[in-house]
Amino acid sequence: MSSKILLKTIKEYQKSIEENAQIKLARNAAARGEITDLAMDWEAFRRIDHTFSEMVSGQLEVTNQKSSGRCWGFAGLNLFRIYLGRKYNLKKFEFSQSYFMFWDKIEKANYFLENVIQTSVEPWNSRLIMYLLENPIQDGGQWDMFVNLIRKYGVVPQTEMPESFQSSKSMRMNRMITRKLREFAKSLREVYNEGKNLTVLHRMKKEMLAVIYQMLVIHLGTPPVRFDWQVRDKDKKFHRFENLTPKRFFLDHVGLNLDDFSCLINCPMSDKTYNEVYTVEYLGNVVEGDIIRYLNLPSSRLKECAVQSIRDDDPVWFGCDVGKHFHRDLGVMDMDLFDFELFYGTDFPMNKADRLEYGDSQMTHAMLFTGVDLDKGGKPRKWRVENSWGNKRGDKGYDIMTDKWFDEYNYEIVVHKKYLTDKELEIYRREPVKLPPWDPMGALAG
Repeated sequence: MSSKILLKTIKEYQKSIEENAQIKLARNAAARGEITDLAMDWEAFRRIDHTFSEMVSGQLEVTNQKSSGRCWGFAGLNLFRIYLGRKYNLKKFEFSQSYFMFWDKIEKANYFLENVIQTSVEPWNSRLIMYLLENPIQDGGQWDMFVNLIRKYGVVPQTEMPESFQSSKSMRMNRMITRKLREFAKSLREVYNEGKNLTVLHRMKKEMLAVIYQMLVIHLGTPPVRFDWQVRDKDKKFHRFENLTPKRFFLDHVGLNLDDFSCLINCPMSDKTYNEVYTVEYLGNVVEGDIIRYLNLPSSRLKECAVQSIRDDDPVWFGCDVGKHFHRDLGVMDMDLFDFELFYGTDFPMNKADRLEYGDSQMTHAMLFTGVDLDKGGKPRKWRVENSWGNKRGDKGYDIMTDKWFDEYNYEIVVHKKYLTDKELEIYRREPVKLPPWDPMGALAG
């Protein structure tokens, strides 16, 4: 059989299309419409219901990351503000997303340059060097990276470091800083190959970071060192706190112990096992900060922990592949909402492990679970999701995730360690198995 496409074969394809009325109908519809609207199943659509049996208290108006990939930080800060809002009876509040973004960028720049120094012996065209150079300062991140930033730099109200055009539309900033970092990587590697020692390389790195800091100030502004915070609560009571530092603001007014949280994943790939803890090499932001740490468990355990957390009035940070089986305007993640098999006249049979192993899925977005709808037996039917894409979609920016969708495309949750068994806690504290940086579990939420 020939390895090329024969013209005779093309004619066979065309004849098959001409004889298939269903495909012709789908083609005609697709010429003028959005596929997720055309393939929508009416029976699933009419069952969309934004009510939930269990809801976290203190939910506020949703935030908007706009044209940036900061979802992981937005989700983390949105989790914090629920506790702050309860404490001070707030109707409206946002932490500064530009502030966390600024420190994430400078730390990622240092992390990148340090990795360049440590891998200078590698040839420029090795897979590792190509990986490091690909996207050194992207917006995305992970829970442990978020924790590293909060511990080191704290948080500030959005009024102290507001959004800028560049923070809300970060592509140009990232492109220009990435260009500079690649130039710096070249210089460091050249000096290393000339036989210079680490003292020289680190002196060079310090000077390079001064340039990156300067570029970040131009794009995002200067991070505040001290500030006053004042607010009027729902009962019109006025609160003022003076001479705060960002770290004291977090410790005194948010007050969460970040050591109490654990990161659980569901990754059924053939090269991974459940009840094992993993990390990803060369994935991080703060040098000498906490490493990425994932405890791999069945999806059912992730759901059990998330349900317990929500019933205890604690929101849950999570990471998923939001682009799959998702209607953005309706704000619905549902495996049954679209009949793609009928529309395209073909099946899509890959399971979760297949999709991970063959590049069809990975974690892309982080949000919060703020509610769950349980059946009479206490099993989840659907989940309430606080997104960070503004209030024009879904239920004023809050989305729905069906429980079936959770199993297929949700990969990660962060919950208090009290929801883990003693055995799971013991595993979580072990030395983790190291995954290569290009492993699907190395994907960053953005």
